[in-house]
Amino acid sequence: MSDPRVAKLADLLVNYSVELQPGQLVRIDASTVAAPLVTEVYRHALRAGAHPRTRIEVEGLDVIAVGEASDQQLAFVSELDRVEVEQLDAIMTIWGDRNTRALTQADPDRVSRRIASRRELNKRFWERIDAGEATWVGTRFPTEAHAQDAEMSLPEYEDYVYAACHVRNQEDPVVHWREVSVELNARARELETFRELRIVGPDTDLTVSVEGRSWLAADGKLNMPDGEIFTSPVETETEGDIRFSFPAIFYGRAVDDVRLRFEGGRVVAAEAKTAGDYLQSLLDMDEGSRILGEVAFGLNYEIDRFTRDILFDEKIGGTLHLALGSSFKKLGGENDSGLHWD
Repeated sequence: MSDPRVAKLADLLVNYSVELQPGQLVRIDASTVAAPLVTEVYRHALRAGAHPRTRIEVEGLDVIAVGEASDQQLAFVSELDRVEVEQLDAIMTIWGDRNTRALTQADPDRVSRRIASRRELNKRFWERIDAGEATWVGTRFPTEAHAQDAEMSLPEYEDYVYAACHVRNQEDPVVHWREVSVELNARARELETFRELRIVGPDTDLTVSVEGRSWLAADGKLNMPDGEIFTSPVETETEGDIRFSFPAIFYGRAVDDVRLRFEGGRVVAAEAKTAGDYLQSLLDMDEGSRILGEVAFGLNYEIDRFTRDILFDEKIGGTLHLALGSSFKKLGGENDSGLHWD
């Protein structure tokens, strides 16, 4: 029996998040485990009059690529992908994994090179988004693997995910996210009056300049669930030390107890309790990977626990997070990188 919340989430993604219009070309990116949500998104995209197509990845191909591809194959980008980036009106990404730790033992340098190979494509699509030519949204399909990471049963985790998206029975998710949008936009305008943030905590005293930068209210248009306010800091003016209390997770691999020191806007020293080699490989990905691309406040107080999933964890009410790497040009950011690590 199908879960009615899946269809309700699909409707929200199609008609609120990306607002698909008749005749638009939309690609749905997902893995096979997310098939129930892919099916409903496809159905609702057709009902909206759009032209949907799917890109379904078989789980484990990324592990094979990192382990067996030549250097040339690892960096290869198809001309078909370059054409699509210019033609698509929307991309809807559904994250779902059968194994969230599949790349844990992979060579960190090869993982970094594979991520970096997509840099120009991602940059170009974000340029089109900022210009109002395209839209994108990312969401999570709950699986056993993610439930285990969150230390929940699958039914408990499903309840958690769909509650955070506000697609439970008797809820009107569009009304909810429109109300959230009004509140977050008001707070974003307040933050635009500030020139500098100082972050103080255990082993932390960090100064971040945000003068002249715009703030964006994350209200369900780019992520679902959502609930944060973010900007891109001034690239040359981050100074001091920070220690992160939650593990930093990237492509399924956790780096625990990360400590960074910034001088002149760049990370000049970094250490971690675990996966220090992975941390260093990401910092060395390219010229922009040691610079902050984002500073953000999590303001979704219905997301109240750490689940090892950045889609949710970055929005935990009352938290602050930073991202190394690429910045948001729409907000005044100037940093380019193949990395964006929250």
